[in-house]
Amino acid sequence: MNSRSRSLTPDGCVRGLNPRPIYRGRFAPSPTGPLHLGSLVTAVASYLEAKSRDGEWLVRIENLDPSREVPGSSNEILKTLETLGMEWDGEVIYQNKRNKVYQTALALLEERRLTYPCICSRKEIADSSIAGIEGPIYPGTCRNSFLHKDLSAWRIKTDNNLIEFEDALRGRVRHRLKSDIGDFVLRRADGIFAYQLAVVVDDAEQGITHIVRGEDLLNSTPRQIYLQRLLGYQTPMYMHLPVVVNARGEKLSKQTHAAPVANSDAVSQLIMAIRFLGQTPPKELKEGDVTSLWNWIIKNWKPETIPLTPRSYQQLLNFSQM
Repeated sequence: MNSRSRSLTPDGCVRGLNPRPIYRGRFAPSPTGPLHLGSLVTAVASYLEAKSRDGEWLVRIENLDPSREVPGSSNEILKTLETLGMEWDGEVIYQNKRNKVYQTALALLEERRLTYPCICSRKEIADSSIAGIEGPIYPGTCRNSFLHKDLSAWRIKTDNNLIEFEDALRGRVRHRLKSDIGDFVLRRADGIFAYQLAVVVDDAEQGITHIVRGEDLLNSTPRQIYLQRLLGYQTPMYMHLPVVVNARGEKLSKQTHAAPVANSDAVSQLIMAIRFLGQTPPKELKEGDVTSLWNWIIKNWKPETIPLTPRSYQQLLNFSQM
């Protein structure tokens, strides 16, 4: 596996070379099972965005919560990527080994009195909250309380200043965190760090310049931009893809019994993902090998043809017959 590793300056330039911005993308699966076709679409799009720009593509395993991790699935995901001909740059990062780094970031925010401990249960929050864009908005019950820190979750104080960004597919996105989301959790009461904090710290440390991921994470982005600003990090560019759904309109996942990627037929699996992303590879590539397929699609990648609406798993299967 390609394991190039370059040292970056804080502004994302390569040390030891003429300073220049580079494209650094990443794919960050959660090891809750084998790679499925919904995740494959994200992996392929992020890989193509990086490689078509002569950039770097990193892989990070997001395994913060041990209760959700399926033993062996991290290695299985990496082997699937290798079988699909997707080479990553640098070493794979595992979030479960980075608690000290996340704690340092949390401590910086705590020193500035931007965080506070919270003992509210989900039921208490639901009973005393109004609905926001992603469920109940935390009403700030514990903002001014003095609680035992070791038994509490930790929340970040939000405000209603406008946070906006330009998504490569969705256009201008605007949120006001306090009224749309409320103060959100950075570390749970059981000591597990929240995705929102971990992903911000990891993207900054890895020098990620562009993030390609599913539309289901679009509403997380303003929270992450908020944390980036508080911690003094650069904000990457974002592209949020349409998600693959099942017949009931649910996002493909382990919980919705998503079928794993068939490693025995890498070319057809890649063609399904590529067609889902609005690309039109020639039919003869279906009879070729993985290298030929990647050579064609990297050269002919057109992100402007990516559809904006979700498509179903059945549509993916239909694409394999085209």
